[in-house]
Amino acid sequence: MIIEAANIHKSFGKLEVLKGIDFSAEKSEVIAVTGASGAGKTTLLQILGTLSTPDSGTLIIDGKNVLGLSGRELAAFRGRRIGFVFQAHHLLPEFTSLENVMIPALIAGKKFGEARPKAVELLEKVGLSHRMDHKPSELSGGEQQRVAIARALINSPAVLFADEPTGNLDSATKQEIHALLFQLRKDLGQTIIIVTHDPELAGLCDRCLVMKDGEFI
Repeated sequence: MIIEAANIHKSFGKLEVLKGIDFSAEKSEVIAVTGASGAGKTTLLQILGTLSTPDSGTLIIDGKNVLGLSGRELAAFRGRRIGFVFQAHHLLPEFTSLENVMIPALIAGKKFGEARPKAVELLEKVGLSHRMDHKPSELSGGEQQRVAIARALINSPAVLFADEPTGNLDSATKQEIHALLFQLRKDLGQTIIIVTHDPELAGLCDRCLVMKDGEFI
């Protein structure tokens, strides 16, 4: 198992957002988490992605008990083993596509000469070999999301978390990004967890888990 989460609880004040969630994912599995707004999907994704801490429960990612790590250890683990793609691309506007993809590798301590060829390879894989020197303002929304996906993969993460990755895209571009995600699973053996309201994307996944009121139904 790449992810094993058990009895995850999370409250904000008196509001219980997650009510004892169990979740697991195997290597190369693509899983959709769906449900109405307020069901707890994003909170679960943030906890599984180590961006937030549960009130109780256990969480093992890639064989590591992440809830037992110190803040610095957890940040280092997250940088190396977890990738994120959000609805908003969060690209740095002053940097080119290539530079945006390289940044997480450089932060993780990789040398420029190691990070650059890997970033070039990933941009080629997502179909942007001709846009490497373009800044985000010169790219379409779909191209920006492709850069964001390449950036999320630069450190070869154990799991890629995607929160509404096609939420801001037109229907044709959505289908291109859907195809790209599954091609990455085929080429890289990538495990991908997707929070989505898109029934088409959810229907393509190996499993679709539906949340309601902080639980899976």
